[in-house]
Amino acid sequence: MSQSSSISNEKARILAEALPYIQRFHGKTIVIKYGGNAMTEEKLKHSFAQDVVLLKLVGMNPVIVHGGGPQIDNMLKRVGKKREFIEGMRVTDTETMDVVEMVLGGLVNKNIVNLINQNGGHAVGLTGKDGPFIRAKKMQIQDRGKGEEWIDIGQVGEIESIDPSLISLLDTRNFIPVIAPIGVGENGESYNINADLVAGKLAEILSSEKLIFLSNIPGVQDKSGNLLTGLTVKKVDELFLNGTISGGMQPKIEAIVEAVKNEVKSCHIIDGRVEHALLLEVLTDTGVGTLITEK
Repeated sequence: MSQSSSISNEKARILAEALPYIQRFHGKTIVIKYGGNAMTEEKLKHSFAQDVVLLKLVGMNPVIVHGGGPQIDNMLKRVGKKREFIEGMRVTDTETMDVVEMVLGGLVNKNIVNLINQNGGHAVGLTGKDGPFIRAKKMQIQDRGKGEEWIDIGQVGEIESIDPSLISLLDTRNFIPVIAPIGVGENGESYNINADLVAGKLAEILSSEKLIFLSNIPGVQDKSGNLLTGLTVKKVDELFLNGTISGGMQPKIEAIVEAVKNEVKSCHIIDGRVEHALLLEVLTDTGVGTLITEK
């Protein structure tokens, strides 16, 4: 068999493998948390945009929620303001909130929208203040290092409610929503919300088929660094208890557990450093990360 014939056969095999997944997920919503290397490296940015456009073209409804921590840090540094975190949350005073809103709702959001549109999609950028569809309230946290007293971390929000009507309308009009994790309070004030939590809650509200997190690691790993591919909520609880899941992975896993307990069919943490990671996860038998389901 010639090399060109072998390549053609491999392409045909890949397309045939994708067909049942295209049929299964046609018309279904897939919420994607976009971040990490996939959001900063040019080659990965373009492969992500191509994947999203293709999923839309074959009949799925991708909804993008993005972060932007490094971009916020860079802007704060440029304006001479130090970043500060307490219990993993960014302290967000009024000046920092202005920067967050400018970077997430403006610079980062519009760059993603433009990238998808350049690759043949029809993306629309939103924040939770549009509509408004993400209602938030001030988050209260305890500082474990100070006797667990309640502390003020500024305009950091937790989600009170999400109105899915705007997202549903965009889906029916063939648009791809790209959402910055900024909520609005009852008096119109802005709140900075953890993007993982927004993605998880949005997946619940939209009754998504899948919730996918692009990460800078292959997925959930055990203490020896081995990839754990199929997990249930019960197994995840065990990994929390024995300290396997901690640090920056914790908000993602907490959002995933809440989502699968509320009828999101499956959740995935995938390696965003792999080109076309989304297509490999959604349209192939093997996938590229950790699958988490309720049972």
